[in-house]
Amino acid sequence: MVGLITAIIFVPLVGALAVCAWPQGGGRPIALMFNVISAVCALALWRNFDATAAGLQFVERHPWIPAVGAEYLVGIDGLSLLLVLLTSLIIPFALLAQPVAGSSRAFYATMLVMQSALYGTFTAQNFVLWFLFYEMSLIPAFLLIKIWGGENRDRAATKFFLYTFLGSVAMLLSFLGIYFAKGTFDFAALAGLGKNGLLTGKLAWLAFAGIFVGLAVKVPLFPFHTWLPDAYQSAPTGVSMVLTGVLSKMGVYGFVRLLLPLFPNQIKILGPWLLAVAICSIVFPPLAAWAQRDLKRMIAYLSINHLGYCMLALFAIAASPVVAAGIDTHAALSGVFMQIFNHGVTAATLFYFVGLLEQRRGVRGIDDFGGLMQRTPLLCGWMSVAMFSSLGLPGLNGFIGEFLIFKGSFALAAAFTAIAVIGLLVTAIVFARAMQSLFSGPLPESCSAFPDLVRREKLVIVPMTLLMFAIGIAPQFLFNIFNTTVTQMARLFA
Repeated sequence: MVGLITAIIFVPLVGALAVCAWPQGGGRPIALMFNVISAVCALALWRNFDATAAGLQFVERHPWIPAVGAEYLVGIDGLSLLLVLLTSLIIPFALLAQPVAGSSRAFYATMLVMQSALYGTFTAQNFVLWFLFYEMSLIPAFLLIKIWGGENRDRAATKFFLYTFLGSVAMLLSFLGIYFAKGTFDFAALAGLGKNGLLTGKLAWLAFAGIFVGLAVKVPLFPFHTWLPDAYQSAPTGVSMVLTGVLSKMGVYGFVRLLLPLFPNQIKILGPWLLAVAICSIVFPPLAAWAQRDLKRMIAYLSINHLGYCMLALFAIAASPVVAAGIDTHAALSGVFMQIFNHGVTAATLFYFVGLLEQRRGVRGIDDFGGLMQRTPLLCGWMSVAMFSSLGLPGLNGFIGEFLIFKGSFALAAAFTAIAVIGLLVTAIVFARAMQSLFSGPLPESCSAFPDLVRREKLVIVPMTLLMFAIGIAPQFLFNIFNTTVTQMARLFA
């Protein structure tokens, strides 16, 4: 019998085939129909998930390639379930946001293939299977940028592919070294060996460096981030939403699932340097965003900043020179998990609003607009909510994760965390400038005929914005998903 996890992985692939076989013009309805089926499977996982049980649930294990230790092994814990739900939310949101004009059946089929790869990445528990899905997401993303992207798409797609592919090669070589030394690709088995030293000598450092570089490119961390602004700027609106909303989470997920459990000793030794890298990822991108005139590039740089908070907390926990208090570790890890989900929702929504502005005006420079509050009060009002959420305003979803990250990180690495506050300040200045430029001042003649939000756009925006308020006011329904997983992971650093 096919399990729920296998179903959720393969339903989008079946949908991709159905989209290709369907008559021209029916791509989006068919893709959305299969997204609904995937979402129902994800909700079934959530409904039957035992939030009080430790370890993996819904485990499916079948022999695959015994000669190399590869097996079909999938399962979920609280973190995996959270990311499966995020994927089920962002992909249909992106499909609805993408203008129908210029979007062929191949576009929707490629998006569905990427969705399947994301589900597989977040549920696979064997490295060979995980790496297969991890790389499977690279090809659709490359094609979506190169074929349907905008200006400079060839350069952006090539840069994206080279960075992520070379990072993946480094990671693959590292895991091959681990396999030859330990004889297994199983994540749980390797994590059990990690605390006492998975490898020794130079091999340990080489394996650590390869995995670190591969994941740092995917997050991305400074200075491996230079592919991201170009890719996000050139990608179509719906693809930018998926890249920032879900694909970037694969890197953070890899750090939590792979690097921290397997190499705690190396991380502790390099602690101050890793924290410095996280600080650079928090402070420098908002400064770069401040200098941008293109709204998509601005939000792209701020996306790096928000994921930098996650890495600050993870490195603070793992690199703390003393045993961290349980409450601080728990707060920091909970903040990371909340930030992963909340950033996905908020950043995707911001890219959607930029897409709406670009559809109306044909350009998306910050200086190409002005006085929009006079003409489109609803668009400005809802977009302001998304900006305030990204800023971490209390009462909205962005506040919860950032507060917990800073609460836990201050206790573990006070000096580094204090410097990271600069990132919050600069982000606030960037958004304040954007709101002033877009919404205030005289209304240009080129914007005088702008329509406000139409019904189809409201049906997309209102649910996402209400979700921001729901998480900000009553976040317990999300905490319940991963509390036990956080407690279990915190023991790794005790």
